[in-house]
Amino acid sequence: MGPRFRVLITDRAWPDCSIERDVLASVGAQVVEAPECDEGTLIDLARDADAIGTNWAPVTASVIRTASRCRTVARFGIGLDNISVTTATELGIPVTNVPDYCVAEVSDHALALLLAAARNVAFFHARTKSGEYRLGAGPAMRRLSEATLGLIGFGHIARALFPKARALGMTVLAHTRQLDDFGTGCPMVSLDVLLERSDFISLHAPLSESTHHLISRPQLARMKPTAWLINTSRGALIDLAALREALAADRIAGAALDVFDPEPPDLSDPLYRDERVILTPHAAFVSEESLRELRTRASRQIADALAGLRPANVVNPEVYARTT
Repeated sequence: MGPRFRVLITDRAWPDCSIERDVLASVGAQVVEAPECDEGTLIDLARDADAIGTNWAPVTASVIRTASRCRTVARFGIGLDNISVTTATELGIPVTNVPDYCVAEVSDHALALLLAAARNVAFFHARTKSGEYRLGAGPAMRRLSEATLGLIGFGHIARALFPKARALGMTVLAHTRQLDDFGTGCPMVSLDVLLERSDFISLHAPLSESTHHLISRPQLARMKPTAWLINTSRGALIDLAALREALAADRIAGAALDVFDPEPPDLSDPLYRDERVILTPHAAFVSEESLRELRTRASRQIADALAGLRPANVVNPEVYARTT
C-alpha cells in the first residue's frame, strides 16, 4: 500500500529530513524533497502535495493555488514573509509557524554581535589574523554599563535580550507601535527617541509592507555617529543603499548583520567588505537543540493537520471559524 499523504519539503537548513520522515510516518505521510526551490519546480511538485513545509523558499500564491489537495502550510521558522498567507487563508488552508523555538539562540547572537562591535572583537580579529598586532588601530571603545541599547520590536527575542543586556549594566529602551512593555518594565519610547538616544540599535521587527526598509536615510540620520546597527531579524528591514551612504559619510559607527536582502548576499559588494560591518551567515537561529525542536514541532503540526486535528500555532485561525 502506498503512502496516505505526500508532504512537500521545499528546502531546509539542515543535512537531511530524517526527523521529518519519522514524525510524518506516524500518519502515513511520505516526504518529497524539492530538488530546487524556484517557483516553477515548487508548482510542479505542489500539484500532488497534501501539505507543504518550508524553511526559506517562497511559497507564493501560485504555488498554493496549484496545491489543490493541500491541507496545511507549515513554516520551519518564525517569520511568514515567504508564505502567501493571504492566499492560504482565502483557500481555507491553515498556516503554522514555530514562534518561540530559537528565542535563546537569536537573543544570544544579537548580544554576541553587540559585544563584537563594542569590544572591537571582529576588527581586532581580522587585523591580527592579517598580521597586524596593534591595539591603537582600533576605534575608541566605551564602557557598556554607560551605553544604551535600543530594541526595535519587542517580541519574544527582544524580550529575552532585554535582561541579558541589563545584566551587563546597559540602559535598554524599546519601541513598538503599541508601546507595550509586556509587563517587563522596559521603557517604551518613540522610534525617533530610540534612534537618537541609543548607542546600539538591535532590530527585532517582523518583515511586512509597513516595515520594509524601516531603517533608511531618515532613521540613519537620527542615529549617533558612534552608534551601531544590529540586525538578526530580516534583511529587508534595512535600506542597504542608505546604509552604504551612512557608512561612507561616517554618520554611524558600523553595522552587525546576520540577515540580508537577498540571501545569500553578494559578498563582493563593498558594503560587506567594509571592516566596520560584521557579518554572520543567517546563523543566529542555529543550535543542535533549536533545530531539533523546530523540525519536530513543525513536522508535528503537519501530521496533526493531515490527521484532521487543529495544529499548534495557526497564524490564520479564521480558516477554522468558517467551519464552526
